[in-house]
Parts: sequence; structure tokens; C-alpha cells
Amino acid sequence: MSYKSKDEIEEIPTEFKRGLNLFDSTMIVIGVMIGSGIFIVSSDIARTVGSSGLLILVWLITGIITLIGALSYGELAAMMPQAVGQYVYLREAYNPLFGFLYGWTMILVIQTGSIAAVAVAFAKFTAVLIPFFSESNIVFIPFGLPISTSQILAIISIVILTYINIKGLREGKFVQDLFTVTKIIALIGIILLGIIIGSNAPAIHANFTNIWSGEWIQLSDGKIESVIQLTGFSVVIAIGVAMVGSLFAADAWNNITLTAGEVQNPKRNVPLSLFYGTAVVITLYILVNISYLIVLPLKGSPDATTVSGQGIQFALNDRVGTAAAYMFLGEPAAIVMAVLIMISTFGCNNGMILAGARVYYAMAKDNLFFKSTGKLNKKLVPANALIFQAVWASLLCLSGTYSQLLDYVIFAVLIFYVLTVIGIFILRKKRPEVSRPYKAFGYPFLPLLYIVLATGICIILLIYKPNYTWPGLLIVLLGVPVYYIWRKAGKTRTSI
Repeated sequence: MSYKSKDEIEEIPTEFKRGLNLFDSTMIVIGVMIGSGIFIVSSDIARTVGSSGLLILVWLITGIITLIGALSYGELAAMMPQAVGQYVYLREAYNPLFGFLYGWTMILVIQTGSIAAVAVAFAKFTAVLIPFFSESNIVFIPFGLPISTSQILAIISIVILTYINIKGLREGKFVQDLFTVTKIIALIGIILLGIIIGSNAPAIHANFTNIWSGEWIQLSDGKIESVIQLTGFSVVIAIGVAMVGSLFAADAWNNITLTAGEVQNPKRNVPLSLFYGTAVVITLYILVNISYLIVLPLKGSPDATTVSGQGIQFALNDRVGTAAAYMFLGEPAAIVMAVLIMISTFGCNNGMILAGARVYYAMAKDNLFFKSTGKLNKKLVPANALIFQAVWASLLCLSGTYSQLLDYVIFAVLIFYVLTVIGIFILRKKRPEVSRPYKAFGYPFLPLLYIVLATGICIILLIYKPNYTWPGLLIVLLGVPVYYIWRKAGKTRTSI
């Protein structure tokens, strides 16, 4: 499964069914990007930058980085239309080890950990409607590990979505289209209600009088430990640190490249879906945050007893979306937002479950993962890979470690993105003969800008968020000996 010439790239047969059109592909991009993050992370961003202008700037920079990344990936997707996304891009630009390290991290944490986290978020907000599924409702404690009804519901949701996708691509894309369209409409509704009905004159005055005067609030045990006024280079540092949340909320856009072998006319539709999907999501995210600022004061107090007093910075449990909705919906806000987030997370997980299994399938085809995961069922989907993914994600749900693991790999995810964009430059020199129906927009300047911005954020995180970075690097590097073990085992490896 190596790509050696233009003709080979164009003639590689695909076992998958090409059942995803441009609309379906765009719905996957949008659906996996919008989970629960947009309703939560703005609280932490507001505490880190402390001003409305800087809050919106964080989201704008996130949008720019994400859009440039998506436009750059479009070249690779058009160049290798049969490829299973980033795994193959890294393998072809560098060597099989780089592809494996990405796939290893996807299997161990990135995809499965995200699936677990989103499933648990789905269960948490279901508990708002049905208290039986509360995290505090412990049903049994095997080996000293408490298992709640919330965790059980999270696993059930993973199993249901995995079963739907095992049934076939048609079923998976139907769920994706339905839930993504629903949450887009719901988000637009929240934005309009906030701007039209929830407009709060005191909040608008407080938030937009001095939009660039920032401060970094650092907490300890839920209490304010220190407040740092942001001036000069400290503004850059604060923005870089704050972007951990916004980048996570805007991540997973590259999932569509994992399903390129199932997209109709992938040389055209994959790049277009990357552009349309990321543009729509970033626009919605910025409008949602403007709505928050129109409805709620940004600054607040952790000791306040009112929603307005807590502000965006100290919204209860960081649920700024629910706090904003409360200002124009009143008591029903919690229920309305719970339903919206349930829809959002369910659709998000469907897309990640659909796309993620294709990576393990590709690795198995390269003899770098269990052989059974490299087989398609009669519906032409990698059923065994889907089942493996569901089992591991469910174990992460039970362990409760998914959130910490995801914190660790945000840094690693950025590194893989940077390496992939650098891969565009490498492949242009290494493989000049390969047809490129779409070329990275603004090449070489915009891809270089992406590399510079993303690398700058990585450096800031290395220095100021070491707990988020070094463990992530360790997880990636653990894949090096695993890679050589798989290679050495070769054909004698036990099939599972």
C-alpha cells in the first residue's frame, strides 16, 4: 500500500463503497467539529484573557489556523484520493514510522478518548432530563472501581452508534446528516435568541467599553489565586494558552480525510467539504461567543449566587451556554441546552466512530495492526475495526481517564498537524510527478503561516503548560518500540 507513481495513485482500487456526496462529507466535517466544547470552553478562555476583544481574537485565530489547515489538507486529499487521511499523508511524506505513530496515538487516545469524552458528555446532559443517569448514581464497584449509570449510558450510546455504522455507510451517513442539520439549526436559534431577545444593556456596556484590557485569572481549588494584568508579550502567552480550549472545540475537521475512499469524486469533494465545513463551524463559533457577550458580562465572581454575577468567567461548571440561555429562557434553559448538547454530542460521536475505524483498517493493511481489523464486512465497512474501537472507548469511559489523556494529547495533535502541513512541501519535491487537482490555497505563504502559528502555540504550551505537553509526547514516543515490535512480528503475528 505504498504510492510510487502518478499512475499507481490513480489506479489503486478501493474496496469501500463511494456513498458520501459533497453534502454528506460536509456534514461529517461539521458534525465531528461541533460537540460540547463550544458550550463550555469559553469560560476558561475568558478567565485566561479577561476581555471581550481577546476572547473573540482567540476564536478568530483558532478559525484562521483551522481554515488554513483544512485548505492545506485539501491538496493531500486530492493528491491521494484513496488514502485513509492523515495516517497515509504522514507515511508518504516521511516514512511508515510517522504514520504509525499517528495511528497509534489515534487508537490509544485521540479518537477513542474523544469518543469516550463525548459519550460521557452526552450522558451527563441526559441526566439533566433523566436524573437516574447521574454520575453519582453508582450501581456497582468491581475491583474497587465505581461504575455509575452515567458511564453505562455513555457506553450504550457508543454501542448503538457502532452498531448503526456496522450496518453500513448509508445508515451511518443518515444519522450524521440528520443530527448535524438539527444542531446547526439549533445553534442558529440560540444565536438569534441571544442577540434579539437576550440583549443585556449592562453586559454590553461592561463587555464592549474597553475590549482589549485583559487579565489572567489563575484558580486554586475553585478560588482566585492570582490576577495577572496582560501587557506586552504576556498577551501573546495568554492567547496561546487559552487556545487549548478553542482548538480542542474546533478539532476533528480532518476526520473526513479518513473516509476519502468512500467519498464520491474525492479529488473535488474532500477539499470542498473541508473548506465549507470548517468555514461554517468557525462562523457559528464566533457568532455564539458574540451572543454570549451580548447576554452575559464576561467578568464575574466565583462567589456570586446569580448567573449574571458569575458571568462568563465563572459560569456554573463552566456551562456558559446554559448560563447564557438562562438569561433569555429562564428556568427551562437547562433543559433546552441539555437537549441541544445531547443532539450535538450524539451526532459528533457518530462521525468520529464512522471515520476513526478507517485508520485501524489502513494500519492493518500495512501489517501494523491486528489483521482482523483490516477486513470489510458484507456492507463494505470495517466492522472489526469498529468493534475494537468501541471496546477500547468503552474501557476509557469506565476508567474515567479519558479527560486527562485528552489533555495530554492536545499538544501531540498539534504536532501531527504541523508535520502533515510540512509534508505538503516535502511531497512537492519528493513527488512532483503526482497529479494535484487541487493545490493548497495561498501556497507557500498560508501553509507556512500555519506552521509558524501552530509551532508557536506548541512552544508556549511546552513552557507554560508542561503538564499538558510532556505526557503527550511520552504517549507518542511509546509507539516507537511498539512499531518495531509489530514490524518484527510481521506475518507470524497472531491474527485476532
